[in-house]
Amino acid sequence: MAETKTRNEIRFILNGADVALTDIAPDATLLDWLRLDRSLRGTKEGCAEGDCGACTVLVGKLSAEGLVYESVNACIRFMGSLDGTHVVTVEHLRGDGEKLHPVQQAVVDFHGSQCGFCTPGFVMSLYALWMKTPNPSDAAIEKALQGNLCRCTGYEAIMRAARAISSYGKAAKDPLAVERNDIAARLEALRDGARVEVGSAKQRLIVPADVDDFAAALEKEPGATIVAGSTDVGLWVTKHMRDISPAIFIGGLDGLRTMSEADGVITIGAGVTYSEAFETLSKRIPALGPLVDRIGGEQVRNMGTIGGNVANGSPIGDTPPPLIALGAQLTLRKGKARRTIPLETFFIAYGKQDRQPGEFVEAVHVPVPAKGTSFAVYKVTKRRDEDITATLGAFHLTLAKDGTVADIRIAYGGMAPTPKRATAVEKALIGKTWSEATVEAAMAEYASDFTPLTDMRATAEYRAMAARNLLLRFYVETTGTKAPFQVSRNEAA
Repeated sequence: MAETKTRNEIRFILNGADVALTDIAPDATLLDWLRLDRSLRGTKEGCAEGDCGACTVLVGKLSAEGLVYESVNACIRFMGSLDGTHVVTVEHLRGDGEKLHPVQQAVVDFHGSQCGFCTPGFVMSLYALWMKTPNPSDAAIEKALQGNLCRCTGYEAIMRAARAISSYGKAAKDPLAVERNDIAARLEALRDGARVEVGSAKQRLIVPADVDDFAAALEKEPGATIVAGSTDVGLWVTKHMRDISPAIFIGGLDGLRTMSEADGVITIGAGVTYSEAFETLSKRIPALGPLVDRIGGEQVRNMGTIGGNVANGSPIGDTPPPLIALGAQLTLRKGKARRTIPLETFFIAYGKQDRQPGEFVEAVHVPVPAKGTSFAVYKVTKRRDEDITATLGAFHLTLAKDGTVADIRIAYGGMAPTPKRATAVEKALIGKTWSEATVEAAMAEYASDFTPLTDMRATAEYRAMAARNLLLRFYVETTGTKAPFQVSRNEAA
């Protein structure tokens, strides 16, 4: 077996220029580098946690579909994740001309800016949307702007600008359209199959050549921080000032970004982002579509991974409860050895998972609900979009022909130190007639399963009440009656 080549520089394209960095810290963010090293100050710092969108840039990468651009948060995007990509900032939109780009001109003409601080971020999010969907629906526009906050004005002016962009000129005038073939060729040339190692001793960043190289690197450096989408690890740095060195960046590993289905089980590679998983999950398991749409904003969904959401073990992670309710399994890998375990056993205690030193999450295996079963997910937050979960309930019900509960799996986030099943509630339901009386009796068992905490998101009393009521909501919906407070039958969150 040939030895993996190693180089000591990160290579990418910034707007139109080739960049090679041999001296960059593992925790250096794209936002700081753009502003401090390249004086590209159109990319702003607002929240430093991926919520406000003022730092939005585009990152282009080669994929099976060709060259794809996505909006991302530069404030929590580390430089180590950029190898082999094309970074586009708002300064690049005008190309070499004097005229504003159609996206910029539309925002000006329709008064979509007041103080202007957030405007470059809105422009970049709308630019990403316009490239994918030149004539987007209002729903698509609103989804694209979930991760952009403006404190000055209402969004209607921005919506009008978004609707008008395509009337300003053909995409052929767009710089990324004009240079697409050239950029794709340049990115292809950067693919040398080498491992990247920058820095020395503990202060190193590593970009593995492939998944096998990642396994070998982590086995040698079991204490290294694994960085996939950095939507969580980014906050460790920007908010908690934690040292993440040495860091291994795996977001660009094609071997972890695959999805497949066999025998009714969807296998999701640990590096698959929420955006990449959305189409398959929303089609095969419809209740997961609206949930994914409420995980952060578009920028976060373009970066964050399902594998990372599972691996970090957060008690308020949005994907583990529904995956547990579905009976998902997890493949863990250490070196060349693999083992597969039920996902629910992975979470041992707060901050502790069933993962050995040098072991990593390689894939998640999600069974598609069988025909005739009922599955739903409900996320409770203070605001609907881009908010952290107070409590989240997932329910998977199988009824027998006589109307009794043959099986039910109920899992919650935000109710315990880990994502956790409501086993006492399940026991109170199984074998009983699926009726309001049965459900109301089972609701008393929540006290046996959970002792929630009070924090900034919700009180313990509120969480307990909401958790009980979610079961009642699930019952009402599965018996064919719309819950009176439900906005849409398609909204399973």
